[in-house]
Amino acid sequence: MEQTIDLRGMTWSDPRGYDPVVAAARVFADRHPGLRITWDKRSLQGFESTPVDELAATYDLMIIDHPHVGAVADQGCLLPLDQHLPPETLAALASQTVGKSYGSYDYRGHQWAFPVDAATQVQAIRADLLAAPVTRFEQVVDLASEGRVLWPLRPPHVLMSFFTLCANLGSPCAVVPGPVVARDTGATVLSTMQRLADLVDPICHQMDPIATLDMLSEGTRFVLVPLVYLYAPYARAGYRAHRIGFHDIPALGRSGPLGSALGGTGIAVSARTQHPALCAEFAAWVASAEVQRGLYAEHNGQPGNAIAWADEAVNDAVAGAYMNTRMSHEAAFLRPRHAGYMAFQEAGSHILSEALQGKITPAAALEALDLRFNESFDL
Repeated sequence: MEQTIDLRGMTWSDPRGYDPVVAAARVFADRHPGLRITWDKRSLQGFESTPVDELAATYDLMIIDHPHVGAVADQGCLLPLDQHLPPETLAALASQTVGKSYGSYDYRGHQWAFPVDAATQVQAIRADLLAAPVTRFEQVVDLASEGRVLWPLRPPHVLMSFFTLCANLGSPCAVVPGPVVARDTGATVLSTMQRLADLVDPICHQMDPIATLDMLSEGTRFVLVPLVYLYAPYARAGYRAHRIGFHDIPALGRSGPLGSALGGTGIAVSARTQHPALCAEFAAWVASAEVQRGLYAEHNGQPGNAIAWADEAVNDAVAGAYMNTRMSHEAAFLRPRHAGYMAFQEAGSHILSEALQGKITPAAALEALDLRFNESFDL
């Protein structure tokens, strides 16, 4: 009698997060008689904040965000994939990384996930309304003064913009206890952010990247989002009312599009699964170049594999979004990943949000950021 195996996965609810893993599960199950993989989904906000150990108690497979790996390593809730797959499989995936995507899931000597989606903050434009992307942040402010700029400021994205601009000025966020950023850099960046925040519609404080890109794709008022995580499906014909073009970030400093805060997602396996070998095999297969440049990209996925990113057909489908933002991804800033980092990300985002809305002074915000950052190492 054929054995039946039911695996459960959890991803996020946007088509970019859900459609490609469902398609991959269907094909993989066809190759393994008796296997069924069912994917559930949660909101973007839930994806960014839900502790991985809660998911690992219920699900065999999870799509996760790399800043969780410090907590994961402490809790032992995920399978170390390097202990369940051949070294040559890991070496192949490592060699096909987009920037730091593969390394972002390597912590304390183990690989906790494989990148299936590469993303960092980039620039989004309405190419039918703006002749070319901007290259300098001063140009962003000019367009904002004309009421033509959107900017996602809902936590945690306000903190991600802060990180990006600090790193672009050559002072990335610290990864060890101490000041979160050099104080003079923090003051310059917060002043720049305040200037822009005062010019954009206050609704931006309630908007995440999806809401921002949805609004950018409608009507003719808005032409630019200067810092937003890449959502390549918005560049597909017919995905929304108007296609969105994606390009490297505009520079605040003199270094060009360097220092964008790395995002993206990885596929991980619960340490509690009853089928570790099968789950690890599926994770490696989904992250492979074959799948990433094929069915993953074809089903609204945003690949995390560099071979897919360089593929001409994959790029043609999204108006060159991968090639056009490759520098921002290769030069992206890797956030801290210690066990208490996620608590700081939550607190720090709200501190910055309050500062930009005039509820606390910039000096008080920077003091509070340092305090909460250092406290996070004791959690």
